[in-house]
Amino acid sequence: MASTHPELSISIIIPVYNGGDRFRQCLESLAKLNPSPLEIIVVSDGDTDESWKMAQDFGVTVVRQPVSRGPATARNIGAKMAKGDILFFVDADVTVYPDILPKVAKVFKSNPNVAALIGSYDDNPGESNFLSQYKNLFHHYIHQNASEEASTFWGACGAIRRQVFLEIGGFDQQYRRPSIEDIELGYRLKAAGYNIRLCKDIQVKHLKLWTPISLLKAEIFYRALPWTELIHRDNRFVNDLNLQWSSRISVILTYSLVVALMTVFWMPQSLLVSSLIVLSLLALNISVYRFFQQKRGWIFTLQVLFWHWLYYLYSGLAFAVGTANYFLKTRSSLDKLAISPNSNS
Repeated sequence: MASTHPELSISIIIPVYNGGDRFRQCLESLAKLNPSPLEIIVVSDGDTDESWKMAQDFGVTVVRQPVSRGPATARNIGAKMAKGDILFFVDADVTVYPDILPKVAKVFKSNPNVAALIGSYDDNPGESNFLSQYKNLFHHYIHQNASEEASTFWGACGAIRRQVFLEIGGFDQQYRRPSIEDIELGYRLKAAGYNIRLCKDIQVKHLKLWTPISLLKAEIFYRALPWTELIHRDNRFVNDLNLQWSSRISVILTYSLVVALMTVFWMPQSLLVSSLIVLSLLALNISVYRFFQQKRGWIFTLQVLFWHWLYYLYSGLAFAVGTANYFLKTRSSLDKLAISPNSNS
């Protein structure tokens, strides 16, 4: 008797640019997958450290791009070559667990209406420094507490039916750096009526080393600013992931705290206001801080407070700047249309 759920083949696709030892760890983890995928396709995005040779040593399919065009283009190239029913996108700086593929296949076989799924980082990041631990644990917390009816896609650990991916047009290749190309794809999937599932038991280990400069640069310029413009473009102010109402209120509170502290020297009563704002921020984010305390202890959690509130400050600033950029671009486009010689007078 034929199975009502035929086996689904999975193609793993990895874009890499100067992956180094973290990429080697990624390949080593892929070699331990049980069962193995149909294929592993590595797209070398103009790397200069011979990451492509490393991939060849592991016996995977390698495609070389002579010039870096970004992970969006690299993933699209891999997807066009892939033969699997499911395209499983993995970043070059993560390791996967040996049993991840059966979990991915089970979701798609058991839920024919699910077009794509995303996982999350685990709670044991590869780098031991504070910022790497904080950033990746915070990501883990956000995803583990988000709605299972996902609002977007995620390229570091995300799978999608190949037919749907090709139909939707793949990743937007205008993104030439690691940015929000995965979020943008997710928004188009949702707009087209497709279902995306957040699977909290599908996790990968993130190996990235975060420093203050790399974190702020990525968070502000490659994530927050373009994401803000994307939100306005698609009008998707969803109450999920980083856009929950508690986060929006926290942004307002952190700016209020800055203003209150700035006026405390000539308005002593502002100190009381500042204290109330601090208590409000603590209460509003108590579940986050309880999570960090349980995972890493009180000293770690006290360090988290500064970076978490700074996150709200630069997120709020980026949203304001991104909003201004979006409407200025929109106005400029309308002005060009108005003065176009082809327009009706």
